[in-house]
Amino acid sequence: MNRHSLILSFALVASWAVVPTSWADNPLAASVEMDYSGKADSLTTAFVGQFLNTSRGTFWAVPYDRPNRDDVTTDIYWQQAHAMDVLIYSYERIKDTDAATASRYERYMKLWYACHANNWYRDDSDMTGFLNEFTDDMCWICLTLLHMSEALDRPTYANTARIVFDNYIMPRGWRDEQGFWGLPWKSNFMERNACTNAPGSLVASKLFLRYGDEKYKQAAIEMCTYLMNEMKTKLNNDGRVEEPPLTYTQGTFSEACRQLYHITGDASYLTTAQRVMNYMLNSPRCTHNGLLRDEGDSMDQSIFKAVAMPYAVNMVLDESVSMAYRRTFLRYLQNNAKALWNNLDLSTYPAMYCNFYWGSPVDPTRTPSMGAMASGASLMESVARMASELTKGEHSGIRPINQEADARMGTGSVVTLDGRLLSRHAASVPLPSGTVYIVGRKKVMGK
Repeated sequence: MNRHSLILSFALVASWAVVPTSWADNPLAASVEMDYSGKADSLTTAFVGQFLNTSRGTFWAVPYDRPNRDDVTTDIYWQQAHAMDVLIYSYERIKDTDAATASRYERYMKLWYACHANNWYRDDSDMTGFLNEFTDDMCWICLTLLHMSEALDRPTYANTARIVFDNYIMPRGWRDEQGFWGLPWKSNFMERNACTNAPGSLVASKLFLRYGDEKYKQAAIEMCTYLMNEMKTKLNNDGRVEEPPLTYTQGTFSEACRQLYHITGDASYLTTAQRVMNYMLNSPRCTHNGLLRDEGDSMDQSIFKAVAMPYAVNMVLDESVSMAYRRTFLRYLQNNAKALWNNLDLSTYPAMYCNFYWGSPVDPTRTPSMGAMASGASLMESVARMASELTKGEHSGIRPINQEADARMGTGSVVTLDGRLLSRHAASVPLPSGTVYIVGRKKVMGK
């Protein structure tokens, strides 16, 4: 059996089981329905296999075997950031357990960087290769460069993001008559929007956290303040970041506010982050039948959800966020992951594709979309990270609550790997041989 078959077999059979070793460590652990890592392996492997140009580290808009793949990929730049982010999250998840695949993914990241993420824009003054006339495109690319730098511990990528931000992004900002400073959507274009200033604020926060320069903190606050004023004066402050509300702007602005809360301690940022994320996951404007809606089938629209999914998980993992919100977001993300998986045609693996809407299967008569595939893979990688962090109880934003859990479950409780509580006292039940149980907080083989 080859590795792809093994991955799919694991995803189909084993990954639905919960290993609730951390019920004693985290109040959300018991709500995690399964280990999603097998499903994440399957989707990311299919995504890379069908859409990645392995000689360049960049992604085609359509599967590799389509005759028009190069023609329709020419202008895809900002989408490369979010496609590569899926691969980076997968790398972080498997690097300690699958060295060969992790090494290959690292090579793709280096190629992506060397090919300037498929940037179609050229300027002789550009010292990085990432300059683009669209300001938001550069912001998205900078976020991925910073993520890549963190994952690989390579300062070069972060330094490049800093150069791009300092030389090509920040100088475009302008202050309006009301005193609000923000970034324009495009060079020589005065219009400002959320899809530029939300990622712009997040880039600035990440640069501040890395380099400690106050100018980045101030820029992050200015862009966030501009958007918060837009929400208040134009959108009734109901949780919409922009009209129409789209997952990528909702998710990114929520994350930008979350970061600023931790940087400044100002609770208004956290309040905004929660409200914005809650709108994305619960408003009928953003959802359909309890799942995130189909936002469109263009390359831009189809990849929106790929941007938002990691940030939704960050809200679940952040202990500063209201527990009611964290539980709601966790449940919603798991429902979306289950719907996505149930609507995949597993018989076509590895040519297995995600639909624009996760509540229905793909139309086999239509050309599969890289954006839709990236969004589905991003969801599964994100919930795999969420489940892993919650069941480990080791996420930096989560406090152990051993005493509370022990009081609830009992230090000698016996739990099956699928999450069923058999007894609160190990001595009261027989443990058949050949089966693994969780007794207290340890795995025990029945004898």
